[in-house]
Formats: sequence, structure tokens, C-alpha cells
Amino acid sequence: MKSDRLVRNYYVLPCCLLLLNLCVELVSYKARMIDDLLLRTAAIMGMVLFGASLVTLLVAPAIGVLIGTLHRGSRQNWGGLGELFFLLLLGAAIFWLYYRVYIIGPEAVLPVEWHNPVRT
Repeated sequence: MKSDRLVRNYYVLPCCLLLLNLCVELVSYKARMIDDLLLRTAAIMGMVLFGASLVTLLVAPAIGVLIGTLHRGSRQNWGGLGELFFLLLLGAAIFWLYYRVYIIGPEAVLPVEWHNPVRT
């Protein structure tokens, strides 16, 4: 039980916060369509507050339950290798998303229909 809590506190929750940070970047990208700076700031703050609540209440516990399930199954079937593979895959997926958003641009992870229109 203690190792489950350690994995959640030191790996899963930080991964969820990294995902939330990516969401903040996407919200900031979409908010550039709002010309009024005060309204843009209020929209970003509202979406971030909602996102933080969503991560805290739903995403982090769901990933924690998934890891707990994989942990028990991996200990029975493959020892710690199955859990380790899942954790490495989660970290690699977050790294890939960060690379796409910050190096290529937010458009790289959004559907074409969600791209901001080009202003002239």
C-alpha cells in the first residue's frame, strides 16, 4: 500500500500536473482569439481553475486507480516489469506531447478545425 502511495505522490500526480500545464498552453493559444485583454485573462483564469479541479478530482485519482490495478496485476504476472513499462510509457507520452506543443506549436496536437484563424 505504501508503494502505491509513493508512486501516486511522486509520479502520477506530477504527470497530471504536467498535463494540466499543457492544457493551460492550449487554452492560452485559443484565448488569443479574444481581442479584449481583460476578457482574455478572465477566460484563461476560469479555464485553468476548472482544469485544476478536474485534474485534482478526476484525472489524478483515475490514473492512480489504473496504476494500482496494473501494479497488482503486474506483480502477479510479470513482477514489477509491467508497472515499470506503464510508468515509462506514461512519461514518454507526456514528453511527446510537450515536444509537440512547445517545439512544433499547439496546432500540432489540435484538430485542424480548432486551429486559430490567421489574422491579417
